[in-house]
Amino acid sequence: MKHKKLIFCALLFVLLLAVVDLSAQCAMCKGAAETSLKQGGGDPQGLNAGILYMLAMPYLIVAGIGYFWWRNRRKDQEQVSDFSEEDFARYS
Repeated sequence: MKHKKLIFCALLFVLLLAVVDLSAQCAMCKGAAETSLKQGGGDPQGLNAGILYMLAMPYLIVAGIGYFWWRNRRKDQEQVSDFSEEDFARYS
């Protein structure tokens, strides 16, 4: 157990040393933001908000598909549970 804790702490320490700039965008977005700042533009908050919006959309789509799939499976399970033993015997 102590060995696992030591490995975890060492890994955590290495990861903390290797911290990368968290506010970086893709190369094109970063270039556009730097050019805008050089030309006197303001803080690129709108650009960062747009990036977060584009990041969230695939997750929302997948979550929506997952919700509809879960809801339909639940309905199917309720229909199966409505069968009695006599119904199962009749169809088998």
